[in-house]
Amino acid sequence: MVGVRDRGEAIRQYIINNVENHPNDIVALVADEFDISRQAVNVHIKRLVEQKSIIAEGNTRNRKYHLHPLVKDTKSFELSGLEEDRVWRDFIAPNLGALPDNIIDIWHYGFTEMLNNAIDHSQGQHATITIVKNPVYTEIIITDNGLGIFSRICKILKLNDERQAVLELAKGKLTTDPDNHTGEGIFFSSRMFDEYAILSGEVYFSHEYNKPEDWIMERNTPNSGTTVFMKTSNNSERKIKAVFDEFACGEDYGFDKTVVPVSLARYGHERLVSRSQAKRLLARIDRFKIVIFDFEGIDQIGQAFADEVFRVFQNRHPDIQLHFIKTQPNVENMIVRALSRQVDKKA
Repeated sequence: MVGVRDRGEAIRQYIINNVENHPNDIVALVADEFDISRQAVNVHIKRLVEQKSIIAEGNTRNRKYHLHPLVKDTKSFELSGLEEDRVWRDFIAPNLGALPDNIIDIWHYGFTEMLNNAIDHSQGQHATITIVKNPVYTEIIITDNGLGIFSRICKILKLNDERQAVLELAKGKLTTDPDNHTGEGIFFSSRMFDEYAILSGEVYFSHEYNKPEDWIMERNTPNSGTTVFMKTSNNSERKIKAVFDEFACGEDYGFDKTVVPVSLARYGHERLVSRSQAKRLLARIDRFKIVIFDFEGIDQIGQAFADEVFRVFQNRHPDIQLHFIKTQPNVENMIVRALSRQVDKKA
């Protein structure tokens, strides 16, 4: 009987873990995975519905299943005089409930950093916070009615395009208020959650834990203010220290390493061929000791682009370690050519 009970629990847990990605075909998926009949699967689904772990929508023929929210709450706050720790204690922590300590730590860091950004930088009047928790994951959305984070960065740093603001955010150490902020909050928060996104103006910036590249999507209809979306598994083993350790080096445990998604230096589908594009990519990376250029999604670069990054910049900053990853053959050949010219010059 113990074996039968364990198998039943495994089946129900499999349903819970996969139902969001398979709302229409979860019955067939489970039947195939465990080699059982659809009638048997429906018994487990009925039990989960009764337990309020999942919910059913539609008639029998077009039925869909979704995770049942354990918590779904929305509240608005005036930003003037607001303290992020108080919102955490009074609103977020009680709604999170019982979760592993490492997950609570991630939410505490990410939520307070993002709400503080809205308080200190958005120049808005209010923020709306939504928290949704189900048996598998939790998500929090913070929306303010301010100027918009990318627009504000462009204005203060005199950048030409909101997409350039996204590239600078992806590098890290970007702040519009250096006296009071380190510029690390968004960088580290985006890497702690399973999914993290910022929507502002015409640009949507996203980072997913299992997809290490950052990416930009342009919107046809700009929105005002800024929306930050954070989502992570309730049972993730990820820890804050591991995320910080990944980008720390040296005896002072400083934030000295960054990964730069080269694709963010492109506008649309343009080729990365010019020195001006390279200089856009290289802006502010002299603040780091180790820079890793991630070439995911780049199938070709120009000679001038490669030369500016891997010969000209490196010659000017010999103490900075430059590395490259996820290069296709054409890209790697161009990088190796630039590096060989640097070696030849030294020789």
